[in-house]
Amino acid sequence: MTLPIALFLAFGFCFGLATYSNRHLFSEGPTQRRDKSEPTPLLDGRVMWTLTCTLLWPLMVLTGLNTWWILSRRRAVAAR
Repeated sequence: MTLPIALFLAFGFCFGLATYSNRHLFSEGPTQRRDKSEPTPLLDGRVMWTLTCTLLWPLMVLTGLNTWWILSRRRAVAAR
C-alpha cells in the first residue's frame, strides 16, 4: 500500500517541477513573468506550485486538458 502512495506523490512532484513555467495553462499563476528584482516569499513560486501539484496533480491534469481544449477551439474558430 505504501508503494502506490509513494508513486502518486513522486509523480506529482515531477509534474509540478515540469509544469511550473506553464502554470498559467492550469488557471494558476501569472501569464507573464514578474520583475526579477522583487523578492518573492518562499511559498510564492516554484515551491508552492510543486507542493500543490504533489497532492493535486490529477486535478491539475484535468484543468490543463480543459484549457488545452478551450485554446484549440479558439484557434480553430480564429483560423476560419
